[in-house]
Amino acid sequence: MIDLSALWGFTLIVGLLTLTPGLDTLLILRTAALGQRRGAWGVMLGIQTGTLAWGMLSSLGVTALLTASHFAYTLLRWAGAAYLVWMAARMLWAARRPSVNGRAPHGNANPQAPDTTPDSLLRGWRQGALTNVLNPKVGAFYVAVLPQFIPTDASPLGMGILLAGVHCVLGILWSCVLIGFARVLRDWLRRDVARRWLDRIAGMAIGAFGVRLALSD
Repeated sequence: MIDLSALWGFTLIVGLLTLTPGLDTLLILRTAALGQRRGAWGVMLGIQTGTLAWGMLSSLGVTALLTASHFAYTLLRWAGAAYLVWMAARMLWAARRPSVNGRAPHGNANPQAPDTTPDSLLRGWRQGALTNVLNPKVGAFYVAVLPQFIPTDASPLGMGILLAGVHCVLGILWSCVLIGFARVLRDWLRRDVARRWLDRIAGMAIGAFGVRLALSD
């Protein structure tokens, strides 16, 4: 039987966590702001895939190994940090110069040059999933929080999937709000100058996330 008090308590905690600006929010906003509609939905689905995976692994006790094994946690942490720094470096490199289509045939700057990054659902999903799965702090959060909301007479796996599903639903709803907000500013943010500044800001922020993850204990 589902414990409604535990369900509502977990919903409140992950709801506040979802609304807190972070790496997931930044990735969705940047992708959607560049007009990559399929890519933005892919990032959202990838993030929720990672969330559901962490919830299932925590229910099975697998992620407890990360907290028990310093080597495993450190290995995953460095892998996640390297991926974030690599992603940030690509954004900063792309921001160094105008887009390939950033100039008109007669040499006049095109004020609204399209971004050359492919708008791919699969590419967005891969980016969102890797960002989430390679972040051991998400696993540590689930290891610390999830068991507190699983009743002793309930199936750990079933209840864990249910709670992780609640987290995913809240994440999807908030992502829809972010994507809608980014679409309002899409026309302005797709201008070449705005795109380059967006990549600079996003690249530095994501790089900072990566460095912070690498240096954290």
